[in-house]
Amino acid sequence: MTAGSTAPRTFADVYGRPPDGTWRAPGRVNLIGEFTDYNEGFVLPTTLPFATRASVARRDDDLVRVASAQYPDGTSAATEAVRVSALRPGTVTGWPAYALGVFWSLHTAGCALGGADVLVDSEVPIGAGLSSSAALECSVGLAVRELFGLDLSLEQLALAAQRAENEFVGVPCGIMDQMASLLCVPGHALLLDARSLDHRQVPFDLERSGLVLMVLDTRVRHALGDSAYGDRRSACERAAALLGVRALRDVRPEDLGAALTRLDDPVLARRVRHVVTEGARVFEVARLLEASRLEEVGPVLTDGHRSLRDDYEVSCAELDTAVDAALRAGALGARMVGGGFGGSAIALVRSGATGAVGEAVRAAFAAAGFSAPRIFVAAPAAAVAANGHPR
Repeated sequence: MTAGSTAPRTFADVYGRPPDGTWRAPGRVNLIGEFTDYNEGFVLPTTLPFATRASVARRDDDLVRVASAQYPDGTSAATEAVRVSALRPGTVTGWPAYALGVFWSLHTAGCALGGADVLVDSEVPIGAGLSSSAALECSVGLAVRELFGLDLSLEQLALAAQRAENEFVGVPCGIMDQMASLLCVPGHALLLDARSLDHRQVPFDLERSGLVLMVLDTRVRHALGDSAYGDRRSACERAAALLGVRALRDVRPEDLGAALTRLDDPVLARRVRHVVTEGARVFEVARLLEASRLEEVGPVLTDGHRSLRDDYEVSCAELDTAVDAALRAGALGARMVGGGFGGSAIALVRSGATGAVGEAVRAAFAAAGFSAPRIFVAAPAAAVAANGHPR
C-alpha cells in the first residue's frame, strides 16, 4: 500500500456507492518482549498514533472485493475479488491476502458471512516492524464483526486475525500484534500473557516523566515470511522439545543455566537464552513502569537489543547503527523492535534531547552510506473500534 503520487481514492471512487462505515485499528510498537509471544510468553506493547482504516459495505452475494486507497489506478496489484466460499490459503498473494484472510479465517471457523466491498487506507509504515499487517487485519475484522453481527470478543477477533496471518498468508507470527491493536488503551502498555491471553494495563506516562519514545525507522524493509523468521520459531520449538517443556516460556530464569547445559547445539542455546532473559526483561520493565521509574527502563531496553543482536541474531547494520548513535547522543536506552533484519528501533529519550538524538542518528546513517532514516515520536494511543471512535 505504498502511497502513490495522486490523492488517495475514496470508497465511492472505487465502488460507486458509500460505505456502511469505516473502522480503524492502530499499529503498535513493542516496548519489550521480542519473539516471546510465539514462545507462549509475555510481551509489553503499546499502540501508535498511526492507524489503518477499512471502509466496508455489505453485498447481497458472497463476493469480497478489496482495494487500496493508496493505488490511484485499477491494476490487479491494487484490487482483488474472490468469493468467500472460494477462499483458500495460497489463492491470494500480496497485501490483499491479509484482508481476505480475515474473511477466510472467520468463515472457516463457522461464522455466517456474506460478501463485502472493502477499501483500506493506512498510515502505518509498512515493513518498519510496527505491525502494519495486524492493523489491516484488525480493521477489517472489526468491520466484519459489526456488519455481520458476529458474537465475538476482541480476544476472539485477535485470534481470528492471527490465524489469517499464520495460515492464509503464511507468516508464523504470534498473537501480540493483533491483541495490541485491539486492546491497548491511552497512556498504558499492555502486559499480555500470550498463552492464556490474560492481560492488564500498565501505566506508561511518558509526558509526566519528561520522557519521549522515539521510533527510528531504518527504512530497510523485511518480509516476515522469509526463511529467517520461520527458522527462529522452528529453533525455539526444537529447543522446547529437547528440554521437555511445552514452550520456552516454561523455562524459568533461575533454571536457564541448567537448561543450556542440556543443549549440545550452541545456536539453540543462544535462542533459548534470548527468549528466557527477554521474558524476565518484560517483568522488569512492567515493575519499573508501575513504580514510576521510567528512566530506569532505558538500560533494560539496551540489554534487550544486545540479546537480539547476539543471541537471537536478528539485527542488521542499520539497526545497530541507529541504536549505537542514539545511545551516544544521550538516549537512556534503545533497541530494535519487530521481526528484525530491518525495520525500526526505539529509543527512550529525555524530552529535551530528541533533536540531538535525531541528528546523531541521521549523521551516523549518512556516514555509513545508508539511506536517511525516518524518525518520529511515538505516543501511546487508543485502540479504536467501529467508525473510528475510541472504545
